[in-house]
Amino acid sequence: MQHTLQAKATIRDIGLHSGAQITMHLIPAEENHGIVFIRTDITEGDNIIPARWDSVVDTQLCTVIGNDNGARVGTIEHLMSALRGCGVDNLIVEIDGGEVPAMDGSAMPFVEVIEQTGLKVQSLPKRAIRVLKEVRVEDNGKSVTLKPDEACVFAGEIEFGHGDIGYQRFETQLVNGNFKHDIAQARTFGFLHEVEYMRAQGLALGGSLDNAIILDADGVMNPDGLRFTNEFIRHKLLDAIGDLYLAGGHILGLYDGVKAGHAINNAILHALFASDENWEYVDLSVAEGQITHAPREGVMAFA
Repeated sequence: MQHTLQAKATIRDIGLHSGAQITMHLIPAEENHGIVFIRTDITEGDNIIPARWDSVVDTQLCTVIGNDNGARVGTIEHLMSALRGCGVDNLIVEIDGGEVPAMDGSAMPFVEVIEQTGLKVQSLPKRAIRVLKEVRVEDNGKSVTLKPDEACVFAGEIEFGHGDIGYQRFETQLVNGNFKHDIAQARTFGFLHEVEYMRAQGLALGGSLDNAIILDADGVMNPDGLRFTNEFIRHKLLDAIGDLYLAGGHILGLYDGVKAGHAINNAILHALFASDENWEYVDLSVAEGQITHAPREGVMAFA
């Protein structure tokens, strides 16, 4: 069945890029409402932005959604990932600034707020998007493939020249709490020279070792180190789960990303919805929601 929150929840923290203090309210919504953002600081014109793949207006540094009035909300992927991981279908997100609070750079703070607030079971079945045909997007050595599968599976791989990252591959199925213990704690990451450049451009003003993994030439700069030895690919999958939730529902299929980022994640949704032959809506029963998936040999790998 569909779910929303039991009650209103409020989150306050700085924005990763603006450095400004942001207040965000998570408000229960009725069945079939979906996830919708409202910019409460915009008082003239349309301030409502549906969290949908066709509302994405920028993917350079994060996923940004917007409307025709110019209202935008950025860095939505960690919150969207938490909503997908916790099974929240319907929600109003009131926010008084242009980006979602950074928190610790992962989805776990949002998961904790959702769990503390509690979920309300609604009266209509949860609607999922079943992948019917393989769809693939490639761009300059990056790729994302969606394949038919009876479960919701996210797999991916990355490779960086930095010795603390190297080659990493990971796969998880979004069932039985896997999101919380496999994905939610993985933090965003960047390199010191990139952070310094972005700050010179007026970006990443709220970024710090408190909300990101930062690497210099010698290694991870965070005093407490990594939460997982392969935290980097886990975070890439966290982003992908949030980006793909902009489909408007759970995806029944296998996502496989190679060096994927926000732009190609949005491109795969455009490719998926380009033809009705690629997908169909299905209502998920309790039993269907518990379908398991057998990993393919060689897919599960930990760097």
